[in-house]
Amino acid sequence: MKKRSDAAPGASRKAAEDGQRSKVEVKSKLSHSSVLINIGKCLLLIIIIPPFLNYASLQREGQMLLPKDGQIVDVGLGQRMHLLCKGQGKPVVILDAPTGMSSDIWFYVQESVATLTKVCTYDRMGLGFSKRLMQNESTGTEKGWGISTTGRMVDDLHRLLLAAEITMPLILVGSEIGTLNSRFYSHIHDVQVTDLVLIDPIPEDIFEEEQWKEYWYGKLLPSLQAKQFSAASGLSRLLIILGAIEPTIKENVSEEIIQRQKYLLSNPAHQSSAVDEYYFMNESAAQVRDIVRYKPLSSRTSVSVITGDSFDQQIPNHLNQMVSRLQKKFLEESYPSVDHIHIKGVDRRMIYKKPSAISHYLRKLVSQRQAKQQSH
Repeated sequence: MKKRSDAAPGASRKAAEDGQRSKVEVKSKLSHSSVLINIGKCLLLIIIIPPFLNYASLQREGQMLLPKDGQIVDVGLGQRMHLLCKGQGKPVVILDAPTGMSSDIWFYVQESVATLTKVCTYDRMGLGFSKRLMQNESTGTEKGWGISTTGRMVDDLHRLLLAAEITMPLILVGSEIGTLNSRFYSHIHDVQVTDLVLIDPIPEDIFEEEQWKEYWYGKLLPSLQAKQFSAASGLSRLLIILGAIEPTIKENVSEEIIQRQKYLLSNPAHQSSAVDEYYFMNESAAQVRDIVRYKPLSSRTSVSVITGDSFDQQIPNHLNQMVSRLQKKFLEESYPSVDHIHIKGVDRRMIYKKPSAISHYLRKLVSQRQAKQQSH
């Protein structure tokens, strides 16, 4: 009996220890679960809040940052496009921006040339302040031309110039995809264009080269899609605040233009349209090749081409050589009397890296046209 009574306290202590251990394990599990829940909440906030705040900021900035001198033009078919004209006089100069860029990229050139004549820039549909229609809305033009292709852009531009009552004929200037658009427009509406100026033109046969397609769709396009995702997730706005992303043009420009570029870097709609222009570039090039063969350019339209030492200093040399070779080929075939201007030490970024060289040539061209008009 005594042994049994001695064993009872030991069993009780063991039971108490087991109970205590169970409580500790339960608390540990609860603590671990609460940590996981808190981590999950933080991740949820990180995923949801930045895009939400970015969207709210974009709604406010979209109204505040619209260029004061610009206008939103109703071009018909339910579409509205942003047009910014400066200066007075004839001939009017129309500037068509590089691939995926808004009209702000022409700031330096427009300011300089506008002291001589009227100079207009515009945002292609989906870029800048030219809002693209929703996918379930139809303009009718997509039956002939795919979205974000040159044929569609030229149709948009033609309707914009008519709606804004721009005086014809004009000097049409394009860079990169803007050269495809300008060429297409000039061949279709040759009576409206006295001078065609091509800055770093995209050769229409470039996408027949496998190495170029590998670079374009294997390296360049994915990097642009990453920017689109970054904008949609709100990450771009955070990186801009931290100084990791900076505007393209930032020297000798107003704070409004700097803020407008930041707005577009954070705008997923703008970035999406930019990606589309790159993605469908091969289709745009094919459209230009077809129209050039179908309808040669009028002999009344003079053609100038402006190039730098290379197309893009950031791509491999063999790709730059490829572009140069194909540029020479299409110019000889389509515009044998072209006036070729070479600017040293620059590439396709010359519009904002060395705008004075472009402005100097355009001012010279405008002065020549004005002198001819006065002599008649």
